[in-house]
Amino acid sequence: MARDSDYGAFMEKFLLQPSSSPHELPLNSLTFAIKDIFDVDGYVTGFGNPDWLRTHAAATSTAPAVLAVLRGGATCIGKTVMDEMAYSINGVNIHYGTPRNPCVPDRIPGGSSSGSAVAVGAKLVDFALGTDTGGSVRVPASYCGILGFRPSHDAISTAGVTPMAQSFDTVGWFARNPVILNKVGRVLLNLPDVDPISPTQIIIAEDCFQLSTIPSDRVSQPLIKSVEKLFGGHLLKHAILGDYVKDKVPSLKPFLSGGKADQEHNIPPLAALSSARQLLQRYEFKINHGEWVSTVKPDLGPEISERVLAALKTTDVNVDICHSVKTELRAALIALLGDFGVLAIPTVPGPPPKLQTDPAPLEAFCAKAFSLLSIAGLSGFCQVSIPLGLYDNLPVAISLLAKHGSDGFLLNLVKTLYDTLEKEVGIAERTSY
Repeated sequence: MARDSDYGAFMEKFLLQPSSSPHELPLNSLTFAIKDIFDVDGYVTGFGNPDWLRTHAAATSTAPAVLAVLRGGATCIGKTVMDEMAYSINGVNIHYGTPRNPCVPDRIPGGSSSGSAVAVGAKLVDFALGTDTGGSVRVPASYCGILGFRPSHDAISTAGVTPMAQSFDTVGWFARNPVILNKVGRVLLNLPDVDPISPTQIIIAEDCFQLSTIPSDRVSQPLIKSVEKLFGGHLLKHAILGDYVKDKVPSLKPFLSGGKADQEHNIPPLAALSSARQLLQRYEFKINHGEWVSTVKPDLGPEISERVLAALKTTDVNVDICHSVKTELRAALIALLGDFGVLAIPTVPGPPPKLQTDPAPLEAFCAKAFSLLSIAGLSGFCQVSIPLGLYDNLPVAISLLAKHGSDGFLLNLVKTLYDTLEKEVGIAERTSY
C-alpha cells in the first residue's frame, strides 16, 4: 500500500497510460489521480471502506470520465483515499488514515475527495478527479488552497462512479492553476475552444459573506477590486441572497420552521435549502446502499455511522417537495443571474478546522458550510472554488457560481480573473498583517 508516503493521499498506485495518438493532445504530459469511487477495469472500487472493498468484485470497465482524460493525453498514477461511502466533507478516514493537508498539516484536508485534493495540493499530480455531491470537491479545494470545480449537474457522465445521491452527484476536478483547470474541464465537458465572454454582472451575496469568520476585506474585496480593474465597477451588484431565496422558492416553507433557524450567524432560508438537500440526499443514499448496509453491517467510523443510520431511517415524506425546491431555486437563480451573470459567495464559512476538533463544533461548522454549499447543489449550477492565499496562515477561498450549462464560460472567467486576483490577494495579505 502506498499510504505511508505521499501525504497519505493514495489508496494504491498504478499506471494508466494514454492511448498513443499522432495528434497533439490537450492533456499531454500531465499526470492525474482518481478518487476511489471511479471504476477502473480490473480494480475493485473501494468507496472508502474495507468492507465495501471485500464484498465487491473488480470493475469490468473504466468510468467514461477517466477514459476521457486518458484519451486527452493524461497519465493516471493511482487511486486516492476518500471518506467512507462519500458521506463526509471532513476528509477523515478511520480505516485508511487522514490524508495530510499540504497547506496546513494540523488541519483537516476536507472530504470526501480528500486524497485527490491533497495529491494536487502536494504537487504529486497535475490534476485529480473527485466527486461532489454535497461539497466533496469544493470543500477540500478550499481547505488545501487549490482550485476545485463542481460542474453543472448531469454535464459529465457519472457512469462507472459509485453513486451517493443521484440528484446531486457530479464528477469534479482539482488543479493548482487555472490553465490546467480549464484544459481538463474542456476535455471532460467536451467543450469547443471559444473566446471568453465578459460577465454581464457579478453579484456579491452580502449575507453569505457575513456568515464567514474571515474578514470581508480578505474574501470579497480582492474579487471586487479585480472586477473593477478588468471589467469596470458597473458590473458589481450586491444582494441579500437569503431574502431573495425565501421570496422566490415558496416550496421551502416546510423546511423553514425548525430549531436551527435561531442559531447565531445563520441565514434561515439557506439553512432550509440545506435541510431539503439533506433529506433528498439521505433518501437517495438509502435507496442506493440501504440494503448493502443492512446485510453487511459494515464497520464505519462513528460520525459516518451516525449519518448512515439517519439515512436508513429516512422515509419519502416531503421528498417530492425537495424536487420542487430544486426546480424553483434553479428558475430563481437563472432570473437573478441571467445567461452570463455570476454569483460570488465564500466557499466555506471559515478556515479548515483543526484535526481532532470535537464533533459538536465541527458539526456546527459543517451545518453552516452546507447552507453555502447547497446553493449549487440544489440549483444544479456550476461552481468553482478559487484560493485567495492565507489569512492568519490559514487558506481562504471564494466561490463563483454560474447558470446550469455555463461551465465553459465560468472556466474561462477564472482564467481571465486569476492573475489580477492573485495580485489583489497579495496586496490584501500585506495590509492585513
